[in-house]
Amino acid sequence: MRSHGAGTLRSAHAGDEVSLAGWIDTRRDHGGVVFLDLRDRSGIVQVVADPSVEATAEAHRLRPEWVVRITGTVVERPEGMVNDDLDTGTVEVKATGIEVLSAADTLPFPIADDVEVSEDLRLRHRYVDLRRPRMARNLAVRSQVIRVIRDVMHRHGFLDVETPTLTRPTPEGARDFLVPSRLMPGHTYALPQSPQLFKQLLMVAGVERYYQIAQCWRDEDLRADRQPQFTQLDLELSFGDEEDVFALMEEMFAELWQEVLGEELVTPFPRMTFHEAMRRFGTDKPDLRFAMELADLDEVFATTEVGVFKGVLADDGVVVALAVPDGGELTRREFDAWTDWARARGAKGLAWAVVEEDSSLRSPLAKFMSDEEIAGILATTGAGPGDCIFFGAGRERFTRELMGALRVAVAKDRGLVPDGRWEFLWVTDMPMFDAAEDSDDPMAAVADGWVPNHHPFTSPAPEFLDDFEDRPGEAMTRAYDIVLNGVELASGSVRIHDAELQRRVFRFLGISDEEAEDKFGFLLRGFQYGVPPHCGIAPGLDRIVMLMTGEPNIREVIPFPKTQSGACLLTDAPAPFDDATLAELRLKSLPKPAKD
Repeated sequence: MRSHGAGTLRSAHAGDEVSLAGWIDTRRDHGGVVFLDLRDRSGIVQVVADPSVEATAEAHRLRPEWVVRITGTVVERPEGMVNDDLDTGTVEVKATGIEVLSAADTLPFPIADDVEVSEDLRLRHRYVDLRRPRMARNLAVRSQVIRVIRDVMHRHGFLDVETPTLTRPTPEGARDFLVPSRLMPGHTYALPQSPQLFKQLLMVAGVERYYQIAQCWRDEDLRADRQPQFTQLDLELSFGDEEDVFALMEEMFAELWQEVLGEELVTPFPRMTFHEAMRRFGTDKPDLRFAMELADLDEVFATTEVGVFKGVLADDGVVVALAVPDGGELTRREFDAWTDWARARGAKGLAWAVVEEDSSLRSPLAKFMSDEEIAGILATTGAGPGDCIFFGAGRERFTRELMGALRVAVAKDRGLVPDGRWEFLWVTDMPMFDAAEDSDDPMAAVADGWVPNHHPFTSPAPEFLDDFEDRPGEAMTRAYDIVLNGVELASGSVRIHDAELQRRVFRFLGISDEEAEDKFGFLLRGFQYGVPPHCGIAPGLDRIVMLMTGEPNIREVIPFPKTQSGACLLTDAPAPFDDATLAELRLKSLPKPAKD
């Protein structure tokens, strides 16, 4: 039907007879001569329908987004008519024939990036939205990313193996999407949260190096970087360790950035332990594009008479400070707004101070502080005249996370985050367990107040293999994350490959041997037949593409995403079951609970 892509034509094609097909981007009628911009996935080329040819009559009735086939001759544009904004700007096509393949109604919104359109309208008409240049570019980048990933995986001897998408429910840290079975009434499948157990069994099977561009499902609350259905590069390798994973991922990301963005990354990436990241930045995914590290003031206020700090420290809490360069410019109203911001996140409040020219502090708390404490604050935080300091006090994990979130929010608000920088980081030595009170995972198994930090298949660090049960608050694992500009791209670990060690972890988490056999028996049985040491990682493809394209939300890089409430506006999913389907599945619809 067509001989060339519209965007591929150049001066070298002058004189060629071509056949093109695509969408009418614009039509301009100039006194009998009709100029058309024809668009397809490769780009745009100008088509000229001259009154002397029969095709002009057809050209007069064309409208934007009609699908047409055009035949004609490529000619060089006249001097002074070259369009430097188009790759095809040195040529145009003299039409000899125009065939309408499909007419189009008036679009719900223009095919242009500079037009503001509500997200609901865009998602309801996603097939139109994906024609916009920005969205078309995002899909092209996503495809290119997958191609480069496959090239790297194949070069290193990984096999592309598909794992089931209908499996049994297993507790992996989030709610499963369940699929009722018609053939086995009362039973359900679960859509996999990840291929974790199957890829470990592939190591038992001798595959040694497995990868998959995997679809995964998690029934959890949505955020800007989460969707109920998402895509990840899932990989596992036998007879390797953390260093093998680090080297492979660094090579892959360096190649991605070079191939897709034309930018060179410096490898190896820096590393930081979990506890160092929490201490310095209040998060296990720190954004290293700007400084503003947290400062511990426990020693500074060890004998303080500042009531709020004295009470917190007496209750084994912490006092953490954040210095903001030139933050003294903030008004009292702005300080109050940040205090309200902290309260909205569960804090009792947020103290602040401005460093004056004489190195004194202007603060509601200043009159309660000694000169030695003020000097200690300035020395510990590094704050100088014109800066401001925020103080957080309370339970350690909560306070550090609050101040870490404040660090990012204030930096973005004050324009302190530089553009165009890529700061990769490995975060290592993860805790084996979190205190249940510090976990936001409602589905995690709880044993004496402890929940898994990663997942229960992660190997303890060697020094905790024998007694992690006796010191769960200290136990560390061989888990690792890769972080980019404050976004977690991937999480991985060295896995447990000993059946008895795996049972011990289950028991500590309150999973009895009987329950473990019921839920994970297929894995434990596999471990009886020779399982190699193995490790893996699973980078989130959607997040990678989101960052590479500079998008604020992963919905912009997924072809057909869900809304914040998990709905698909395009298809009106999820949809209710009809009575016949419920009866066939032997299910019963319960009335919706009354609101409080």
